[in-house]
Amino acid sequence: MPHDNAPLLQRLAMPHTLVVVMLLVVVVLAVSWVVPSGEYQRVSVQTSDGARTVTVAGTYREVPKVRLGPEMVLESPIRGFLDAALLICFLLVIGGSFGIFQETGAVEFGIRRLTHTIAARPYLEGLLIPALMVVFSLAGSIFGMAEEVIPFVVIFIPLARRLGYDSIVGVSIPFLGAAAGFAAAFFNPFTVGIAQSIAGLPLYSGLGYRLVTWVVGTAVMIAWVMRYARRVKENPDISPVRDIDLAREEVDRDPAGAAAWDARHVATLGLFVLAMGLLVVGVLAWQWYIDRIAILFLGLGIVLGFAGGLGPSRIARTFVAGAKDMVGVVFIVACARALLVIAQDAKILDTMLYGASSLLTVLPREVIAQVMFVVQSVINFFIHSGTAQAALTMPIMSPLADLVGVTRQTAVYAFQLCEFINPILPTSAVTMGVLGAAKIPWERWARWFLPLMFVLVALSFALLVPPVLFFRWE
Repeated sequence: MPHDNAPLLQRLAMPHTLVVVMLLVVVVLAVSWVVPSGEYQRVSVQTSDGARTVTVAGTYREVPKVRLGPEMVLESPIRGFLDAALLICFLLVIGGSFGIFQETGAVEFGIRRLTHTIAARPYLEGLLIPALMVVFSLAGSIFGMAEEVIPFVVIFIPLARRLGYDSIVGVSIPFLGAAAGFAAAFFNPFTVGIAQSIAGLPLYSGLGYRLVTWVVGTAVMIAWVMRYARRVKENPDISPVRDIDLAREEVDRDPAGAAAWDARHVATLGLFVLAMGLLVVGVLAWQWYIDRIAILFLGLGIVLGFAGGLGPSRIARTFVAGAKDMVGVVFIVACARALLVIAQDAKILDTMLYGASSLLTVLPREVIAQVMFVVQSVINFFIHSGTAQAALTMPIMSPLADLVGVTRQTAVYAFQLCEFINPILPTSAVTMGVLGAAKIPWERWARWFLPLMFVLVALSFALLVPPVLFFRWE
């Protein structure tokens, strides 16, 4: 007798991402009622990047238990909005500006020209994904590209789909490319530079082994994406976002043939490319943060609108519509930040760090580096800023490394590699911002990324072996 499985599948479907994150808020609040409150002393130290607050090893003490009330389930997301106000503003501006960019028709024009060029020269298609991912990996490794990938997602999704891939591939090219470089960085000032400074190591020391790590980590990420791209092109039904991409077809169906050259579109694309160049210079040479990048994109949206012939009122309407598309991810970012609000208010972050460091002192030396990686990965669930995590953990992990027989360079390396798990974390504002811009539910992305995450964790464990067993990495 046939059975209709549709109702069962609907009942088993993952809830909305916002529901998942709010459930995590409830779980963290419940954990905060059980975990003792405690704190380390902190002092301000002067580094090459200015004054930073660091944790003083050996100063942990329990404090009277801080019990948060159930009202924190509702209060913490509101405070999360305030804590993440700059990032939220950035996301809304990005959404509005790219709404204008798409409205000009220049994106459609550029993609059609590019896909026509590749179709005429098939050998280029095999180079496209690795070449672009290497560029983004270098950006992640050299200047810590993270939030900056969000604008590129909107560009690469239609490009990937025109080439016969899916939205997952379009997201992966910029996002996982930059993530590989960020985690396997040989230069990143926001992770390697600050962590080494706090650990008392020469700045950017240990470069040789980090270069090996960058090559291996980037190659693994590229190979995974290319393998999936080939499979999904052969059989589009395996895509976890097949229904989403079919819905996109009404918006971005490609007419036959290449787009005819159009001076207005060419000018608009040229201005966009110049702005991307200015973005790179601003981040590298002028240390721009997301506030300056948001200013750049706000101005860029207006300029592109006029260059595309939209007119003031149409520019305004399109900007509002584009920003509105980001409202869902804004709520998710605020709720994700609520987890940190609860952990800080309940004073359990330092307790968790103290417990982890106490565990390390009784473990065999051969596995300590891997356990450091696991500890840093758990902390990374709550704290996604590489700078903040370095300031919190390295004052503890550095002297701890001295006690347990591994080098401080290895402790920094274990901290750095934990960034490999960032692309799956629902508490990461960058991850949720990327998925929000791509209109891909987190649960679908997580199911796709999970096998890759296990590969990256295994790779991290393997990369941590040589500095402990085969050479002393100073």
